[in-house]
Amino acid sequence: MPETHCPRPWLASYDPLVPYDLDIEAVPVFEYLDRSARDFPEREALRFQNLRLTYAALQERAERAAAALRRLGVGPGDRVAIMLPNLPQTMVAYWAVLKAGAVAVMVNPLYMETELLHQLGDAGCSTMVVLDHLWPKVAALRERLPVRRYIVTGVADGLRFPLDMLFGLKMWRSGQRVEVPYDRDTVMRWGVLFKSRERLSHRIADPAEDLALLQYTGGTTGIAKGVMITHANLAANVQQCATQLHAFAKAQESFLAILPFFHVYGLTVNLNLPSALAATVYPIPRYSPADLLRAIHTLRPTIFPGAPSIYGSLMRQKDLASYDIHCLRYLVSGSAPLPQEVQRSFHEMTGAEIIEGFGLTEASPVTHLNPLNGVRKSGSIGLPLPRTDARIVDLATGNTVLEPNQEGELCLRGPQVMRGYWKRPEDTAAALRDGWLYTGDVAVMDEAGYFTIVDRKKDLVIVGGYNVYPREIEEVLYTHPKVKEAAAVGLPHPTRGEAIKAYVVPKEGQTVQRSEIVAWCRQKLAN
Repeated sequence: MPETHCPRPWLASYDPLVPYDLDIEAVPVFEYLDRSARDFPEREALRFQNLRLTYAALQERAERAAAALRRLGVGPGDRVAIMLPNLPQTMVAYWAVLKAGAVAVMVNPLYMETELLHQLGDAGCSTMVVLDHLWPKVAALRERLPVRRYIVTGVADGLRFPLDMLFGLKMWRSGQRVEVPYDRDTVMRWGVLFKSRERLSHRIADPAEDLALLQYTGGTTGIAKGVMITHANLAANVQQCATQLHAFAKAQESFLAILPFFHVYGLTVNLNLPSALAATVYPIPRYSPADLLRAIHTLRPTIFPGAPSIYGSLMRQKDLASYDIHCLRYLVSGSAPLPQEVQRSFHEMTGAEIIEGFGLTEASPVTHLNPLNGVRKSGSIGLPLPRTDARIVDLATGNTVLEPNQEGELCLRGPQVMRGYWKRPEDTAAALRDGWLYTGDVAVMDEAGYFTIVDRKKDLVIVGGYNVYPREIEEVLYTHPKVKEAAAVGLPHPTRGEAIKAYVVPKEGQTVQRSEIVAWCRQKLAN
């Protein structure tokens, strides 16, 4: 097996202002919200349309909602699903669940029947916070879900008067208002969380053991697994990122939150990290290049975490020059390799520093970043974060540590690494060996300690920063009544990194149209 000692050639390449031997605090992750509310109570925590919440107000709402959840029957360790786009309510619900001592299960709003049944059933979610426009999709599955109580919110709940009234009127006039069968016990309005002034902040007995997040990620079998992430995991990753990105704390920063909170990357860099920095978050619920450019022009954010597909699409807008986006100071790119041309063009256009990094759900998620002060190697994921060890091992056995410039599997260890997979001891044992997380990514480390991802062991395609497992798509294709055989593969794509292409063989005597297959997949799979 690989030796316990880990050489760290990257230390010689470290930013002089960044200590590797960081003294990591094992604290509940909501400790950062509490500290910002204490030290900067009047600083804006979030801004959405005409709603502005200070850190003191955000903490109060979260703790009142936590107390309400407890009264409704949510106890410590219970799993609560949050199925929302990036809205103020998402931030409040996340902190409320954690302050109630429960475990947040972040659910992609695009999920369809198969994905929802598996994830909510596997997690055993007893409570769900869901957007009203998603209610029809959830309502159709109620008899097959473990959820006993639903808390339903709408966009208007994240607005102040008069925009909340005007938005509701707009939905009614356009016929887009969804009728939800509210009652007192099982389907409740968002406002039920704020009827009392009582507040709750549950004491986390052991942050290193108590789960904060059950984040679902796929596998080579196409079956999504729940990654068990503790409070200490999330808190450690916040401290590691804040230390590596030390310049972020020198001013009152503002984060453009277009990365979805339901994705662990967006959750860490657009919610947990800003809370530790007492920064302002601008939640963006849906992505439109034109709308995002207008938001940057108007809101003047300073930090823009994103994915290469987002940066690339902005650079292709014909009217890009008409927007002033020079407010951006730093861009943090992850989820997929950043093309050099996109990096060069964005820097020339904005002057912003672009920091490329890497992470995975099982590591809460960030493990590598290029240094703020030092050499940034284009195409490289950079250097391991403080208190993070990384090594390359042979692909055949995983037992031999390879020399620099040799390709092998990337292995990691650090305080941000998960406890394991929910109810999957065999998968946990395969991924966590002798204290190391085997990532399934094929990588290479150079003599200076910079890592580069070159391939994947897993049968995995990354589309616009999202993990897509061909097996999952193939299983859906096989359920089509006209399909005999099916295969899905990833192909290079100029803006999204990769795209899925499916091949089907019809059953004897059957003719199948492309439109039929696409429509079938839209019913069964997230977009």
